[in-house]
Formats: sequence, C-alpha cells, structure tokens
Amino acid sequence: MSKTAIVLGATGLTGGLLTELLIKDASFSKVKLFTRRPTEFSHEKVEEIICDLLDMNTFKDDFIGDVVFCCIGTTKAQTPDKEKYHAIDFGIPVNTAKLAKEKGITNYLVISSMGTSTNSPFFYVRTKGEMERDVLKVGIENTYILKPAFINGRPNEERKGEKIIKSMMSVLDVILIGPLKKWRSTQATEIAKAILQLALKPVDHSEIENIEIKELSKLYTIDSK
Repeated sequence: MSKTAIVLGATGLTGGLLTELLIKDASFSKVKLFTRRPTEFSHEKVEEIICDLLDMNTFKDDFIGDVVFCCIGTTKAQTPDKEKYHAIDFGIPVNTAKLAKEKGITNYLVISSMGTSTNSPFFYVRTKGEMERDVLKVGIENTYILKPAFINGRPNEERKGEKIIKSMMSVLDVILIGPLKKWRSTQATEIAKAILQLALKPVDHSEIENIEIKELSKLYTIDSK
C-alpha cells in the first residue's frame, strides 16, 4: 500500500533531493511539504503546507501521514543567535516527533551529524546530541537518526567557508582509511537515498552512522510501478 510522506526542510539541499526521489517512487502516493515558503516542486503527488515550523498551531491539523522525514537544520553562520538556533535544530525535530507520536505516525527519520554529544562543551555539538536523545525518548516505533560527516554536493553558490572545507575534503577523503574512513564526506544524494531505504526497509537500530549511510544508499532502488 502506498504511503504519505511528510517532509520538513524540502527547500534545503538534502530535503530537496529526497523530495525528488519521493515524487518518482511509487511507494508513496502523496508527499506533503511543510515549509515556510513555496518550493519549486510542482507535481500531482505534492501538497505544500505553508506554515511556521516553530509554531505547531500553524500546521498540526495537517500533520497526517505515514512517514516523517526531518531534514531541517541550520548552521552557526546562518543562525548566530543561540536561542534561535536551539529552537530550530532542537525544537523542530523534538516537537514534530511528539506531534507524530500523537498522530499515530510510526516512522520518524531525522538528519543529524557525526560527533554529537550531550556532554560536549560546544553548544552546537551539544544541541544536536540533546536533540537526538529527546527524539528517541518520544518512543516512535521506527525512529532513525542519520549521522553523516561533512555533507558534500552543495551548489556553486555555497559560502566561502564551505568551499574551503569542500576542497580540503576532496583531499582528505583519499587519505582517510581504516578507522578514519568513517569521517569521509557524505554526498547529499547518499543521505537522501539512505533515508528512503530506511523508511521502506527498517533496521533494528536507531543511530545510522556515516559508513552505514553510504551502504544503505547503494541498496535503495526506486519503485517505479
């Protein structure tokens, strides 16, 4: 039976790539995009819900589906205000996970990052770790937290800092071998395919590390029936 997907963050790189796959995949009959601004997706399967993801009252009645894909995330450069950063990177995933549980949705998948820790002295790393912990606490049956390394595959208009890191990673990816292999950069397309593979074929653990993301992405094939 075809499913209804809920996508948070479809205007971002990974969320956009995921939406493209969902449109093509016959496993999903509807793709509901919860977004603060209109997207460029125009397809009979797509339904846009223009809302404020920081205020559940603007979208909770429409939050009905089978799978939630949370691709929301910001950076220190984009959101230097720590309170707002916390509201986005912690508040949106945790609050929508709670809403999904309330609505009876049994699949919740969220993109985080490698190296997170609730004990970290660094605010941004700690915030991600606290988000992961509290999303898992919600207790949704199939909860998956994807933890990629540096995400590659951004468009040419990326920020200067990201261009520098991208150049560095093109060299480092070659020499990161053995135990260090897990730190190789991750393509956004790999994350999009891996998160869909998990939604369609659950595994028995919740935290999906970088190497497993790459492996899962190779398993995903579009159901085009």
